[in-house]
Amino acid sequence: MLWNVHQYVDRETGQVCTEPLYQDRHVHFLYSHLREQLPLLFRLLTRPWLSSVLGFLNYDMALGTRMKGPAEFCQKLGVDLEECLEMPKKLNTARKVFERKIRYWECRPLPSEPEAIVSPSDSRVLVGSLSSHSSLFLKEKFFSYEELLGKDRRDWLEAFDEGDYAIFRLTPEKYHYNHSPVSGRVLDIYEIQGDHHSCNPGSVVTIATPYSKNKRVVTILDTEVTNGAGTGMVAMIEVVALMVGEIVQCYSTEKYENPRPVVPGMFLSKGMPKSLYRPGSSTNVLFFQKGRVRFADDIVRNMFRANVQTRFSQGFGRPLVETDLKVRSLLGHPRKAKTQ
Repeated sequence: MLWNVHQYVDRETGQVCTEPLYQDRHVHFLYSHLREQLPLLFRLLTRPWLSSVLGFLNYDMALGTRMKGPAEFCQKLGVDLEECLEMPKKLNTARKVFERKIRYWECRPLPSEPEAIVSPSDSRVLVGSLSSHSSLFLKEKFFSYEELLGKDRRDWLEAFDEGDYAIFRLTPEKYHYNHSPVSGRVLDIYEIQGDHHSCNPGSVVTIATPYSKNKRVVTILDTEVTNGAGTGMVAMIEVVALMVGEIVQCYSTEKYENPRPVVPGMFLSKGMPKSLYRPGSSTNVLFFQKGRVRFADDIVRNMFRANVQTRFSQGFGRPLVETDLKVRSLLGHPRKAKTQ
């Protein structure tokens, strides 16, 4: 039941689109059959080292064995080659296509409102709340809150308690650089080891809290600083997936020039490249402190549409529809902290 059509809303056109899920049959077999009948083999296939091997076979060799060249491969995936910095002939492996750089300063403009909070990625987004008093409250299914941030990170768990969040699902054809959603100073950054489960919507609703089981990098930003976004603390969690080898921290202040690893004390400017997934589909999760964000109306409105068929709605028993949006586009606006 959970493995039929998956649809989403395209933000720019408002149209309902059906997602051509990448290797859906293989993922279905892995999570619906192998997981139940051969659990030891299932656990082996989601281990980091084997996931990386599968990624090499799938992404580094794909164009030479399955496609006539990068143009055909990109056309099949729906990649816009005119956005790319490099000439198409240089994108001669699937990995190079997925790790491509684009002229984001031209084709992904920031919103005109200086206070806007922006999307960290080209992705399909859902928003939610950890507060049972919110209309956006969702019981833990995508992640276990304590497990996702790290059970030993008490300061951050307390800071984001009953806060709001956004989940950004990157599909394989997407641009795979992540950009900073807000301006702020890095308070902490740490990696949590884990598995490499698929981010396919069917697998997400099949297994419990997959995002907090996968390997991930957590970055905590303080936006209440000079030139900051003024939206309290923000947590950005970058989550790997099946066949994603690593998350490379590579912050640049000008286009992609002079990339640097992200470290505590560094100031990140909104909309600038922060990291890169290598390669495949992946997920970003943003946490905001309680009452400090107001998500864009169209994203919230789309979530509750009853005329869109999604695997998430089937898994949660209620409408739960993603909006496809661009990196650096409007996610929401900050709210001022309530005075005591």
